[in-house]
Amino acid sequence: MPSIMIQGTTSDAGKSVMVAALCRILKNHGYSVAPFKPQNMALNSAVTKDGGEIGRAQAVQAQAAGIAPHTDMNPVLLKPNSDTGAQVIVHGKAIANMEANYYHQHKPKLLEAVLESHQRLLTQYDWVVVEGAGSPAEINLRDRDIANMGFAEAADCPVIIVADIDRGGVFAHLLGTMQCLSDSEQNRVIGFIINRFRGDPSLLTSGLEWLEEKTGKPVLGVVPYIENLHIEAEDSIQTSVQNKAATQIKIAIIAVPRISNHTDFDALRLHPNVHVQYVKYPNDLDDCDVLILPGSKSVRRDFQWLEEKQWIPLIHQHLRYGGKVVGICGGLQMLGSWIHDPKGIESEAGSSKTLGFLDFETTLHPDKQLRNVSGIWHYENVNFSGYEIHSGESTGPAFAKAQFELQCGNESIQDGLFSDDDKIMGSYVHGIFDSPEFIKAFLKWSGQSATVDFNYYDFQESEIDRLAHTVEEHLDWQSVIKSKG
Repeated sequence: MPSIMIQGTTSDAGKSVMVAALCRILKNHGYSVAPFKPQNMALNSAVTKDGGEIGRAQAVQAQAAGIAPHTDMNPVLLKPNSDTGAQVIVHGKAIANMEANYYHQHKPKLLEAVLESHQRLLTQYDWVVVEGAGSPAEINLRDRDIANMGFAEAADCPVIIVADIDRGGVFAHLLGTMQCLSDSEQNRVIGFIINRFRGDPSLLTSGLEWLEEKTGKPVLGVVPYIENLHIEAEDSIQTSVQNKAATQIKIAIIAVPRISNHTDFDALRLHPNVHVQYVKYPNDLDDCDVLILPGSKSVRRDFQWLEEKQWIPLIHQHLRYGGKVVGICGGLQMLGSWIHDPKGIESEAGSSKTLGFLDFETTLHPDKQLRNVSGIWHYENVNFSGYEIHSGESTGPAFAKAQFELQCGNESIQDGLFSDDDKIMGSYVHGIFDSPEFIKAFLKWSGQSATVDFNYYDFQESEIDRLAHTVEEHLDWQSVIKSKG
């Protein structure tokens, strides 16, 4: 079967980046390749060419493979909306909000959807590189598993297990994981990858020999720690920054509890002329030029959190002192007067009075708006592209003065709301800062000028190439190829 599955001993062991690396390596060797994750749990998502929603990591992996993202690459996406429940998205469309116990009972039906997507990809590509979720050693999740060995057994897929040595205890992680697997599951493991190693590889020799003796499986590669590697995160917020040539503008992003699509701001964070700070509590806020309200999976709950943590007076103070405020998606909804959720789409039914900076109201509906868009910002007549993922419909006089003219197919959409004093900006469009001309105009609107041109897409490509070259150099490539059979 032309599939290989990357599973991990823990979350954040390096599964996502290893799949991205293998997709780019296979592409570079002339194969057609697609990424695949049976079940993903993440609040960072992307809109596909077929108008559905998948995990952001799979969109990045598709970029590494040189293809457009498709809903078959992540047939089941879970977007948590509480500690025990999540919105369940199947083949790109939200089907229900489910509590964990009910979802567990529903898994056998979802396995059918997972295998359908996998089979379609197998018929289109030379290789399908599959990413597991969490760890296959999570005993409480083994029953009805569709994300790790449950999928691998059903699809008859060989498995490589990756572990992060930078965390410590790598040999215990790998041996312990193997001992938690059944005989048939152990048999489909073709080897291990040790990730993020610092130092002299010869110091690992005795450990590698011991591990192979204990498990009967080879270590296929020891991948070194790659300094300042940027591959968009599946869910965790990345706060590290590159060396700045000349920091001119300071931007703070309020890290609300249910923040979604925070990858919107990676292009800002990595721009040589911008300093970005993620802030959870008002006392942690340094002086900044721009304060950003990001997307939210539960916008009314997150706005209530802003009120409870005393963010609202600080936002008003920031504006009085000449700062600017930006809202993206859920953040845009907070800039209006009211958010209504009559059917309890995101939380309990009801309405929330919000900041009232812009003259519009938002009503949440069961059907999501999912679309890729391109547009022009009339402020500097710059072109940009992005995507929309939201349940709310916003209406009001503020849209009559919208500055973004969006296109989705033949449909024209008004977006980009600005206050009369030009201190406040809001948009439903994710990914707008990825466009080089837009970010240059945005910095000018913010009161600064970029002294360095920065193309985020080109930067992403160079980082994927750097990752792929490093992994290929330290991976037993022939053993991976032979696993295809």
